[in-house]
Amino acid sequence: MSVGENKKKTTIYDIATLAGASPSAVSSVLNGTWKKRRISQKLAERVLAIADEQGYAVNVQASLLRRDRSNIIGMIVPKYDNRYFGEIAERFEAMARARGLFPVVTCTQRDPELEFEAARELVSYRAEVLFATGATDPDRISAFCRASGIQSINLDLPGQAAPSVISDNYAGARDLTNLILDRCEEELQWTGPLLFIGGRLADHNTAARLKGFLDAHRDRGIRVSEDRVLAKGYSSKSVAKVLEDYRPGGPTGIFVNSTITLEGVVMWRSQLGRLAGRVRYGCFDWDPFGKYLPGNIGMVEQDVKTMLDTAFDLIGNPAVASDPILIPCKLHMH
Repeated sequence: MSVGENKKKTTIYDIATLAGASPSAVSSVLNGTWKKRRISQKLAERVLAIADEQGYAVNVQASLLRRDRSNIIGMIVPKYDNRYFGEIAERFEAMARARGLFPVVTCTQRDPELEFEAARELVSYRAEVLFATGATDPDRISAFCRASGIQSINLDLPGQAAPSVISDNYAGARDLTNLILDRCEEELQWTGPLLFIGGRLADHNTAARLKGFLDAHRDRGIRVSEDRVLAKGYSSKSVAKVLEDYRPGGPTGIFVNSTITLEGVVMWRSQLGRLAGRVRYGCFDWDPFGKYLPGNIGMVEQDVKTMLDTAFDLIGNPAVASDPILIPCKLHMH
């Protein structure tokens, strides 16, 4: 046959003839349902070998039948649009490959139904472990994985039904709050209280950070009224709405609860004119470009490498869920 001619495409019927099996049996092997039909392992392996030899596009699930393990490890992440979750996904892939595992990452947009659907799909492809990162309903995912014989590990947000590895949000927030208060006093001769901006109070991480924020004030004898806590969401749009009519009458310090939120704070500050020089802020989350932003005096970096190292160490460990494993954060002072 010349290069320009088309080779006849192999069909299920061709494979059935070569394997000495019925087309329906071949179809069951290729779509991964052969065990339910009690087709022998020997026949399944013969069909798969012939399919490969003939260049037939074998179903992913069927290709997994050749080995006892899939070596697939899955991760769901809520967002790709900040450095923190992007770094988690990238490091996860590299660390999985270094361990001879095949990583699959999917973004679920903080939608609990998308999270569960992603977990179901990963389990259907015989993922051996699932990392649920920042999941809104991690226990639902853990229960499903456990029923399917799959190990799940929570990352970033904790659950009750599987081991959890998270940042020490409380200590990181307390340290950042103290840094902002110190700098406001040194540079602006102002002692607070700070504004807390961003996040949702129902979120575990926001609640832990707010506690650290409040305790740092309390230790200095500074009262924080409810109107100083503006946790109406993470997005820059929600922050812009919250700060739309806010004009500080004097020096102001702000605790910013995410780099996503930080975008809104920086835009708001840019519209203050001369008052902008009287605003100091720090951010829980880190971006190396943050140190170049005027008014930014510090950022909290979550230790992604140690979090993932710890999570990978849990693979194959039959330990039941207990208190979350807390990973200290790094405070960058600008």
